[in-house]
Amino acid sequence: MKKVKTNKEKERFKVVVAMSGGIDSSVAAALLKRKNFEVMGVFMKLVDLPSFRNNEKIAKKVAEILKIKFLVLDLRKEFKKRVIDYFLREYKKGRTPNPCIVCNKEIKFGLLLEKALSLGFDFVATGHYVLKREIENKNSKIIYKLFRAKDKEKDQSYFLWQLNQKQLKHILFPIGDYTRKEVENLARKFKLPVLKAKKSVEICFIQTIIDDFLKKYLKEALGKIIDKNGKVIGKHQGLWFYTIGQRKGIGLPGGPYYVLEKDLKRNFLVVTKEEKDLYKKALICENVNWISGKKPKLPLKIKAKIRYRQNSTSAIIKKLKVKKYKLIFKRPQRAITAGQSVVFYKGQNLLGGGIIC
Repeated sequence: MKKVKTNKEKERFKVVVAMSGGIDSSVAAALLKRKNFEVMGVFMKLVDLPSFRNNEKIAKKVAEILKIKFLVLDLRKEFKKRVIDYFLREYKKGRTPNPCIVCNKEIKFGLLLEKALSLGFDFVATGHYVLKREIENKNSKIIYKLFRAKDKEKDQSYFLWQLNQKQLKHILFPIGDYTRKEVENLARKFKLPVLKAKKSVEICFIQTIIDDFLKKYLKEALGKIIDKNGKVIGKHQGLWFYTIGQRKGIGLPGGPYYVLEKDLKRNFLVVTKEEKDLYKKALICENVNWISGKKPKLPLKIKAKIRYRQNSTSAIIKKLKVKKYKLIFKRPQRAITAGQSVVFYKGQNLLGGGIIC
């Protein structure tokens, strides 16, 4: 790892902090400065929206208060190609994507990390609530592991299952060992102008509801709505405007109805009045990543999450003949959705994850 010398001849690590203008990344930068890292804040310009322009101003102000270098990195073209286009492609295929996970892999810990290393920095740091640990195995090799954050309500390990050992070697998560309340207190202590900042939205490039965003890019494709017995009971505007488990916005009288399935071949939206129909005990996933770089011995008892805001649940993971895995849950799970991520844990340790197919 490259180090630089100060006037006192003490070596310091150099770190780029991805600064969003929010409280978490701002405090992350302040903590690293306090630990004597040579810190440079980087604001990534991803889209042309008023909220991003305002956040850039706040991030710059924080950098001035902390007396650290500050750089604006224009990644709008790359973000459009790697994240937004992916998002639209997945919806067009009838799947429900998770752009935050792709952004972490492709942008924050992809392009930004590459840029930082090319400039001679040792690390990239973010304001994610997650813990990273270095474990020495029996061959004296360092293995980087991720664990759930101290603040279980804020834990963001779910979004980081695609990271690998090469990336983790150069990544820091300074606030993983703090609660949100402690982070707020630190922001006051460092006198950072971020306590009144608006909380980040679920999808940063969508300022309205998802349907309105999709209608800008995906044309309507009218089709039939059928119940689980095959009876036609209505019409839909396009399968990409619906997701499994959805109850509102279906537009059928006599409900509530729930979206049960999307039949792409026939362009049918399958609905049910029985919420119990949404519960399934197994799923198949693909594009699986094991953070350690080594597949564990299978079958394996794990804890799994099929969406971010959900408690993990017991499951057994098995390898199938093709490049896919099967998860069998102890208890049936509601609205298992193609395109979403299923993430694997062993205790507090994040093992990896895959895409539900």
